[in-house]
Amino acid sequence: MAKKENQQAADSTEQKIFDAAHEVFTQKGMDGTKMQEIADRAGINKALLHYYYRTKEKLYESVARAVISKAIPAIRQIIESDLPLEEKIRRFIETYIGIISRNPFIPLFIISEINKHPERFIDSLMPKDLPKPAFFFRQVEDEIAAGRIRPIKPQHLIVNVISLCVFPFVGKPMMRILLGMSAGEMRLFLEERKDEVTNFVLAALRP
Repeated sequence: MAKKENQQAADSTEQKIFDAAHEVFTQKGMDGTKMQEIADRAGINKALLHYYYRTKEKLYESVARAVISKAIPAIRQIIESDLPLEEKIRRFIETYIGIISRNPFIPLFIISEINKHPERFIDSLMPKDLPKPAFFFRQVEDEIAAGRIRPIKPQHLIVNVISLCVFPFVGKPMMRILLGMSAGEMRLFLEERKDEVTNFVLAALRP
């Protein structure tokens, strides 16, 4: 019984650390975050935090891995669904931007890890059950053949969509300066991207 209670307490502490770390990383990114701040938010001392995670980098990686492992199945479900192409694009954009909005540190984490440790990123951090785009590609080709959308390589279409979704989050500091936006205005702007990107992509596909 005591062993079970100890395990439950450990699980509870680890969840508190994860939740606190996710909040702070979301607000400040890895470079702007201090381990003491995570410990304070989790309601534990710094020594206990280091017992679970020896470095900030390890904790950051653990949080990012958990987010990615939940995001990929959601994206895969949309990509491999039987939804009409227009609705699929709409849901993909809404879901993709929603995930990044809740986890704005993820795009930079992925870019950094791919550049520094590409093999480790693919082998250790990416889920093995990645979305399979073949059905989406065939769907695009069928819509082109039917004359419902203009000719476009499906690979270009998916890269265009992802780029439009991701770039404002990756370049947010620069965007705020160029656009002269406050933090609140930037949050609203990024939320508006769901409709803006959807309308832009669908308009670009018209024959």
